[in-house]
Amino acid sequence: MADVIEFRMDKADDPLEQLDDYDGQLPLIATNRTRWFGGQAPDTGRLDRLSAASRSDHVEVVDVELETARGMEWVLDELRDNAVDCIVSHHTFEDTPEREVLDAIFRQCGEYGDIAKVATFPRKHTDVLRLLRSINVATKKGIDVAGISMGRIGSHSRAVAPIYGSRLGYAPLADDESEYAPGQIPLERLRTLIDDLTAESEIQSAAAAAEDRPENRQPAEH
Repeated sequence: MADVIEFRMDKADDPLEQLDDYDGQLPLIATNRTRWFGGQAPDTGRLDRLSAASRSDHVEVVDVELETARGMEWVLDELRDNAVDCIVSHHTFEDTPEREVLDAIFRQCGEYGDIAKVATFPRKHTDVLRLLRSINVATKKGIDVAGISMGRIGSHSRAVAPIYGSRLGYAPLADDESEYAPGQIPLERLRTLIDDLTAESEIQSAAAAAEDRPENRQPAEH
């Protein structure tokens, strides 16, 4: 069972009309990427359509690229005025940055967004380890993160990243034949793997204990 559905506006024929017609129970993440960021949306009007989507009662979270957040920070203010949270994301489609660069990317995404999402492409298994380390470092610094290592080599990161602090994963339905990011694991299988792996996780237990300390409790905001 999913907790939230990502609505890829850039892959929809008429995204705003389809959003109006949505009658599901789960909240939506609205994402509208241009081809520069791995999507299909035309540059013209892209952010206007994203802003319009953020006014929908179905949308609780909007994904904005780090590059967009840096150059047009007013977009984030406008989205938050519509009572949505912001994922600020960064994708590296050809490799995995070095440790210091990765840490800086997580930090910058966290400065702009409510969730810092970083997806990288590994060329060897040690690249996956480097991403997992940066997820854990960012989590210990209090940043809400989503970390993904793409492709066949990084596929297992989607199941184990929550152990290191990643709070958001992406998965298609098993019978969905659409083209998605490489290395994704079908939803039911991923949910089972994550539940099994995190049940006895020392990292998760320590994080939960830290969050439960009185000095770390924060009132919920909506």
